[in-house]
Amino acid sequence: MDPTVVQYIAKQSLDRHRLLTDIHSIIVQQDKTVSPTVEPMMGKEMIVYKAKGFIKYGLASVKNYMSLHIMPIYGSTVLFTKYKSLLHKANFQKGCINFSKADDMPLDIVKELLIDSSKIDLLKIRENYLMGKKSKGKAKTST
Repeated sequence: MDPTVVQYIAKQSLDRHRLLTDIHSIIVQQDKTVSPTVEPMMGKEMIVYKAKGFIKYGLASVKNYMSLHIMPIYGSTVLFTKYKSLLHKANFQKGCINFSKADDMPLDIVKELLIDSSKIDLLKIRENYLMGKKSKGKAKTST
């Protein structure tokens, strides 16, 4: 495990160590495209998992809860809806899942979520978005 990740988890309360370690392990095992590091994101220091220079996931432990940020669910209503119903004890935001205890995040479902999310190439989605935007701009200027 990356030393900064080990240090980050070691700073957290003992009751969070196992869950954060387990979720971190699932992320790096199920999505081989990401590299973890600890850095600020959204005003909080967290474990950030980047793929091709883009943040794909984030794992945070803050005062009252922990968060799993998942950019693929931010852009996919199908994934968001599916896992919101499966992880019904957790609190879903646009692109993150907040939870306070292990019961909120059953690891078998978290693993399934990461398997589904690992198939999503955020860089490809961005490239397609920019290409669509560029072709719309050309269409407007040629009329």
